[in-house]
Order: sequence, then structure tokens, then C-alpha cells
Amino acid sequence: MRQIGFRSLAGMAVATLVWTGGVSVASDGEWLTTSTLTGESKYSENFERYDYVNPDAPKGGTLNAVATGTFDSFNPYIVRGSAAAGLAFFGGGLLYDTLMEQAMDEPSTSHPLLAEAFKYPDDYSSATYRLNPKAKWHDGKPITAEDVVWSFNVLKENSQLYNRYYANVTEAVALSDHEVEFRFDQKGNRELPHIMGDLAVLPKHWWEGTNARGEKRDITQPTLEPPLGSGHYRIKSFRPGAEIVWERVEDYWGADLPVKIGRENFDMRRYVYIQDENAAWQAFTKGGLQDVRPESRSARWATGYNFPAFEAGDVVKKAFKTESGEPMQGFVMNTRRSQFQDRRVRQALTLALDFESMNRRLFHGYNTRTQSYFQGQELASSGLPEGRELEILNEFKDELPPELFTEEFKLPVYDSAQAQRQHLREAVALFAEAGWKINGGRMVNEKTGNQFKIEILGNNPTDEVISNSYMDNLRSIGIDVSLRIVDPSQYQNRVRNFDYDMVTDMMAQSASPGNEQRDFWSSAAADAPGSRNRAGIKNPVVDRLVDRIIFAEDRDELVATTRALDRVLLWNYYVVPQWYRNEIWLAYWNKFGMPEKQPAYIGADIDSWWIDPEKEQALARKYRSGN
Repeated sequence: MRQIGFRSLAGMAVATLVWTGGVSVASDGEWLTTSTLTGESKYSENFERYDYVNPDAPKGGTLNAVATGTFDSFNPYIVRGSAAAGLAFFGGGLLYDTLMEQAMDEPSTSHPLLAEAFKYPDDYSSATYRLNPKAKWHDGKPITAEDVVWSFNVLKENSQLYNRYYANVTEAVALSDHEVEFRFDQKGNRELPHIMGDLAVLPKHWWEGTNARGEKRDITQPTLEPPLGSGHYRIKSFRPGAEIVWERVEDYWGADLPVKIGRENFDMRRYVYIQDENAAWQAFTKGGLQDVRPESRSARWATGYNFPAFEAGDVVKKAFKTESGEPMQGFVMNTRRSQFQDRRVRQALTLALDFESMNRRLFHGYNTRTQSYFQGQELASSGLPEGRELEILNEFKDELPPELFTEEFKLPVYDSAQAQRQHLREAVALFAEAGWKINGGRMVNEKTGNQFKIEILGNNPTDEVISNSYMDNLRSIGIDVSLRIVDPSQYQNRVRNFDYDMVTDMMAQSASPGNEQRDFWSSAAADAPGSRNRAGIKNPVVDRLVDRIIFAEDRDELVATTRALDRVLLWNYYVVPQWYRNEIWLAYWNKFGMPEKQPAYIGADIDSWWIDPEKEQALARKYRSGN
């Protein structure tokens, strides 16, 4: 399933790659460095830095950003509390380093960070990571294998995401001060040795110590005491719920690592909290609170950038093409609710979305309809199943919709008034098959007489823009549908606890899916608060396909099984697919220098930008004076 690239480190013996069965592997127990799941890394043994960065990028200045809602904790790994901007619920965020760092310009590739190398046996029953002896915490103490073991245990115990991601990891054992062995309960999971590199490492001595008041710290509880970290940034100051400022660590231990050279150039990263998206937009147009704005609204991108700073050239907007594939974005139906448990109902609700009219009227033709959970990748299903994919699906034939084998999956096309009438008639017919009929203009249940109701949950004005047209069509067939906009904190809590009928979600997928698929689709994740199984999918076929993806023997088997999973998900209509663009839109105040090219895989790496002092000072003078 994987191919492993590598580079030489001083004093390290590097493994020789051997080609076996479509998987690039090392001899049993050889130390490896850079790893990739989809092919040998382009940097190979000569990796000194990313090829797109400016190694001489100047350090300094402040990157200003906004966050919506509020925060009340610096512990992102527990369900309780709202973590501050800059922290990550998975991975290290700005504060903590991980064992390896995922590459910016290649899919499913990781390079050394806290760990300088790793190895695993031929049967993939374990993985051993060797720490960089230079790695240290911000207090100067070394990062040890004991920290790694402690972090693995507390994260797996307290974070549902880590628990599912590392479900097959039974224990972590310190072999020495700088070597950790992770042991697995199954063999043949080719991804697992590599994704252990995603583990965030926390300081055991700090979390098990006491605060300034002599109180023992508790990793299972929220905290507003700035934690000790190991990353390139640490918390400088904060106002609870209102602002957090991060400062670059001058003596950061990993500044000369290849993944860090030419990156993380800002001396300060400041996040100011604003209550809603409209206020964030107004703050951006006036300057000072937000320097870089990712734009998601097509109408605003097309016509909304007409404020004075943009017209003067002080704000720039730019589209960055991406090659990473596109996430499934759509209206997710919560099948934990009774009204969505019939597949025919979910299909009918899918038929009611008129993408073509929305794209023309609302999105200025920028968007393309999403047709796969793995859009833009070789993993996406298409046409009719054939070859190995068909063989896999035939094993579950009696448990799958029969049309999956005989019809190409297609979403409705609203290219005329006649098409609109046709698709809505089809939707009404499907509702009738499921026991619903229109009575007096209301879609009611034939047994109970209750009207079919949907509440769409949202947290910003964009939700209203994308929901209104869809709701109009649903109302035309008698459905009582409404949109509830709540503040970001309430939204986060309700989504975490699956307290919604329907919600817009974005499900991004890697080029080499594996253990994370459990969190998206498995029956176990459906009942786990905070999981990404927003639809509440409990489908035995999906569970078995996910396991087969995780234990696929080679890339061909992985691709065929993922296509089969994609097809099963599509034909069960858990999500009403929306749309995508294969580019990122960024608007920014003209205070930056940036490399001539950006990584095509992710589109843009803002951490490779830097502040141009002359530009920044000119903007400050101009907008302070009100000119």
C-alpha cells in the first residue's frame, strides 16, 4: 500500500529499497526517514528543504488573523471546552511538535521532526521511532521516549479521534531514552507504522506537575494556563475568549530541520475573536485585524472586492490551483434521526437539489458538482463497477442496492424547467414508496399524519446563501424545512454531539486512505461524540470495506476497495453532494513577500511567506492617517 522515500542523516545508515508486490519497502528492521504512501518522495536522500521555499526568508513582523466565536481552553485534546486558535485537536498545532511532519507539497508523505528515523518488521506488527537527540521542550529539557509513551496513552484515552485512529495500537514501550516501540494487535496494516508519525508529543513532566498556585495539573480538564510546548511558537499573551498572541521561539530546537527552513517566518501570530463572519469581513476590509482571508463565497469573489483598500492596490486577491483532490462537501443527513433512515427518502432529498441554477445565479459559474467522496483522485468510482472493484462488490451483492451494479451513479441535472419538474416528481414518487404522501400541500406520513420536517443547522451567513434555494425546492414538495443559525460555540457543541437533522460538512480525503476511514464511516464512530461520522452511518458492508482498505496488501487493492467504498456510500445517499473548486482563493493585505511558486499539492503555504517591513510600514502609515 505504501512506498517509502528516505534521506540520509548524519551518522545514519539508510535502508536500501526493495520493490515487492507494488510496495516499496525496506529490509526487515532497517531505519527509514521520509515516508510516503503513494510513491517515492521526490526529495529522496538529498532532502535539504522544500524546493519552493526561500531559505533566506527574513524573520519578523506579525501575522494578524481572526477567529469566530470564543475560547476557554488551551487543551484541545478533550471533548470539554473550546480550544484557542493555534491549537489542534489532532496533531500538534503551533504548540507541539509531532514525531513526523506531513509534507506540504506531496500527498501522504511525512518527513522527520521529533523523530529522525523509524523502522518496522516485514509483517507490520510494530513500529519503532528514534527521537532526534536535539529535540527539547521550551524549558530546555530533552524530549524523551517517556514523553512519547505518556502522550500516546493519555491521547488515546481522552481523545476519541486518537482512539479510533490508533485503534490497532495496543501499547507504546520505551526501549531507551530515545527509542519507542509501538505494538499492534494485528499484522499486515501497512499504513500503521507510518501514521504513528502523526502523534503529537506532550510534556509529561509539565502536565504531571503543579501550577503557580501549587495545584496539580490535569490533562483531562480544560485549562487557561499556557502549556509548555516544543513547537516553533508559544503563547505570549491572551485575553480569554477575545484574543491570543503566539510568539516565535527564538531558540527553537528544530529551526534547521529541512521541513522548517524558509518557513514559520512570522515573529508573532495574533488571533482576534469576532462573533460572526460578517464582522470578520468588515474587519478585513479596514485592515489591522486580518492580513490573509481565505474566500469561500463566489459572489463576493466576483463582485465584492470593491472597497477602497482593494481599489488602491493595498489588498490583493489571488487564486492558487490545487492538485490534492477535492473533499466531499454536502448536506449531511443525520441517520440517527428516524426521518432519514429510509434510503429512498435520502435519495429523494438528493434529487431536490438544483445545482445548475445555484451555480448560475449564486456562484457565477465557478463551481463544479461533486460526484465522489474522493473527487479528483484515482480512488473515485466512475461508470459501472468492473475488474477487481466488481469482484469486491459481488461479495456483498445481496446487501447492496441492485442498481449499484447496473446503473452509473449520476446526480440530477437541472438544465431546464422540464428537468426540474421531472426530478421533483421522481422525489415525490420515492417518498410515496417510503410511506409519505402529499396531502393539502404537506408531505405527511401515511401512518402518523405527521409532516416531514428538517432543520438545517448552520453558523454563518454563507449557510443561508447555500440553503435557501434547496429549501425552496423542498417546500415545493410539502416538506417543512427551516434553517437555524447559531453562534460558533453552540454550533461546535451541537455538531460534536450530533444534535442536528442536517448540516453542511466537508469530508477531505488523503491520496492513501487508511485508519482514518473508521472515523468517517464506521458503526463504532457513529456513537462516538466528536467523530467525523456526521451521518451516523451503521452499515456492515461499509465497516467491512473500511477494514479491507486498512489491510490492503498493495496499492491496486487499496484503489479497488476504495472505489467500492465510494460507490456504496454514494448509492446509500448519506449526503446531498454540493460542489467544489480545484483552487484556493486568498485575499491579503499587500505586506508580504512570498516564494515565486507555491506547493501545487495544497495550493498555498502561508508559512512560507514573510513580512516585507517597508510594505508593512507604508500600510500602517497610510491607514492610521485615514488616507
